[in-house]
Amino acid sequence: MSDSFKMDNLPFSLLDEREQALMNNHLDIAYFQKGETIIEAGKPPEGVFIIFKGRVAESDVTEIDEKGIPQSSNVFVHYEDEDYFGGWSALHGTAIHNFIAVEETICHLLPTKVLLELMSSNHLFADYFQQNLTAKREIVAQHGQSQDMAEFMLARINDGTIREPLIVPEGTNLHEATRLMREMKADCVLAKKKNRYGMVTGTDLLDAVVLKGMSLDADVSDIASYRLITAEPDDYLFNALILMTRQQIERVVVMRGPEELVGIVELTDVLSHFSSHSHVIGLRVERAQSIEELREAALGLTDLIKALISTGVKIRFTMELLAAMNGRIISKLFDLIIPNDVRPHVCLIVMGSEGRGEQIMKTDQDNALLVRDGLEWSKLTETMRLFSETLISFGFPPCPGNIMVSNPEWVNSIDSWTRKLTRWSQNCDGVSVMNLAIAVDGKPIAGNIALFKVARNAFLRSIRNNDIFFSHFAKAALNFDTPLTFFGNLKDKGQLDIKKGGIFPIVHGIRTMALEERILETNTFKRIEALVEMGQIPRIVGDNLMEALSLFIQVRLKQQIQRVEASENGLDKTPNAIDLQRLNKLERDLLRDALRIVKDFKKFLSTRYHIGS
Repeated sequence: MSDSFKMDNLPFSLLDEREQALMNNHLDIAYFQKGETIIEAGKPPEGVFIIFKGRVAESDVTEIDEKGIPQSSNVFVHYEDEDYFGGWSALHGTAIHNFIAVEETICHLLPTKVLLELMSSNHLFADYFQQNLTAKREIVAQHGQSQDMAEFMLARINDGTIREPLIVPEGTNLHEATRLMREMKADCVLAKKKNRYGMVTGTDLLDAVVLKGMSLDADVSDIASYRLITAEPDDYLFNALILMTRQQIERVVVMRGPEELVGIVELTDVLSHFSSHSHVIGLRVERAQSIEELREAALGLTDLIKALISTGVKIRFTMELLAAMNGRIISKLFDLIIPNDVRPHVCLIVMGSEGRGEQIMKTDQDNALLVRDGLEWSKLTETMRLFSETLISFGFPPCPGNIMVSNPEWVNSIDSWTRKLTRWSQNCDGVSVMNLAIAVDGKPIAGNIALFKVARNAFLRSIRNNDIFFSHFAKAALNFDTPLTFFGNLKDKGQLDIKKGGIFPIVHGIRTMALEERILETNTFKRIEALVEMGQIPRIVGDNLMEALSLFIQVRLKQQIQRVEASENGLDKTPNAIDLQRLNKLERDLLRDALRIVKDFKKFLSTRYHIGS
C-alpha cells in the first residue's frame, strides 16, 4: 500500500529521490473505525498521518455519541483525502487537540523519527512543517501548480530584454541622427550632452522638422528630453510594464545607479513575455475619444484580472498593474467630462483601497474633488453627478456611504477640506474615524495635483506630535476580533469576514504608523517597507505582515471571482466573505498562520499606542 503514496503534493514533493525513498521505506498503514481516536490530546503521537481515504476531525473537547460519531463543542477543521495532520504535535512531543475519525479512515503513517531526519536534511521541508508563513508562501509560489508561470512572471529586466541603445554625441544634426536610426533599425536615439542622456524618438524628429520647421542641421541634443523614465537592471520585468502603463510610454531607460547607462527596454519586448492583454486595454484607453469607447475598455478589466490570477502573477504585481489601469481610466474620463479651462482649478482624489492601490475587483467608489478657493463654475454639481454615474456604468459600484464627488460633502475648497480633516481628527465618534481613515489614503489622480499637496501638508502639520489623536485613531484597528480560538486555530466553521478579521487591522494599524511618521506613501506594502527602513518595525515583522496581507487579498479575490462567475448579474454581494469549506488543507493552514500574525500585530499596536483592553 505504501508504494501508492503520492509524492507530487506539497510538502512531500520538496523531497529529493533519496529522501522520498527513505520516506517510502518507513511509511506504515493505519486503519481506524468511525469514532476512533487517532491522536489523543496530552499524549505523544506516533508521527504524521496522511489520509488515504476517510475523514478526520480536529477538536478540543470531543465526546462520542451512541452511534460512534464524534460530537464536539469546537471542531477546528476536518481533514480529508491526501490531507496530513499531527505534524505540530509530533514536533512538540505532545498533542494539544484530539484527532478522531469521523468515518472509517485509512492513513499513511510517517514515524516522528523519520520526519525529524527528513527535516534535518531538507530545509524547505523543515520550513514548511514548522509553519513559517513567509517560507511556506514562497515554497507554494515556487513549487505549486503555477510554478513555471510564477517563475516566468518573476523575470528580471536583465534576463535578456535589454537592448543596446543608439547613442549620438552632442553636435549630431537631425539628418545624421535620422540616418543612423534607419541604418540601425532603431526607433529612438539617446543624445549625450556632457554627462547627461536625453531621449529622442522618431516622432520627436518628425515634429521638429515638420511642425516646428527646424533645420536638418540643427543639433539633435536640442530636442532631446532629459527627464528620463528609468529602471534598475535587476528590477522585475513586470514592474517595467507597470511603469510604462502608468507613464504612458513605450520604452524605459535602464540605469545602474544614477550615472551608468545599461540600455533600453522596449514595450514590445516586455509584452512578448506576458500572456495578458493589459497592453491592449491600455491602448484602447489612450485612444478612446468618447465615453462609450472608454467604457468598453474599462469593462475588459475583469477578464484581465482573471488572466493575471490564472497565470500565477503575484498579488502585489496584479494590484499595481490594476491600480495603474484604473488610474488611467478614471483620469481619461475626467479629461472627457471636465472642461479644459476648469481642470487647472480642480483636483480629483481617489481614496480608500483605490487610493492605496490595493483594489482589484471593482469595489465601492471613494472619491473627492478639491477646488481652488473662489472658483466659479455653475455646472460643478451637474458635472460631478455625471462623473459618478458614468463610473457606475464602467463597473465601479456607488459607495453605500455616498463618499463620491456627486455628494457636495465631498467637494471642497482647500481650506474647507483641511478644516474637515482636522475636525475628524478631533472627534471620537466612529464615523469621523472612518471618514478620516478613508481620506488619509487619498491620492490625486487628475487635475491640479498641487491643490491636494497644499491641503495634505496643512493637515499633517495639525496632528504632529498629537499622541492622544494617534492613540485614539489606532484603536480602530482593534475593533474587530481575530477569528482564532484560544489555541490559535480558525474559530469559524462556515464563513469569516476577512476584511474585519485580517485586512483592516493591518491596513489601519500601518496607516496610523505612517501618519505618525509622516510617510507620504499610501500603499500599505510601501508604507510597511518605509516603516522597516525607519526602524519602526522589525524586518521580520514587516515581512510577515506583507505576506499575511497578500494571502488575505489573494484568498478573497479567488472566492470573489467564483461568486461573480456564479451570479446572474456578475455582482458579488459578499465581497469580504471567505467560505472556509472551499479552502483546501494548505489554504487553511496558511490562513491560520496569517491570522496569528494579525493577532500579534494588534498586541504590538496596543503597546505602542497605550491602548487599554
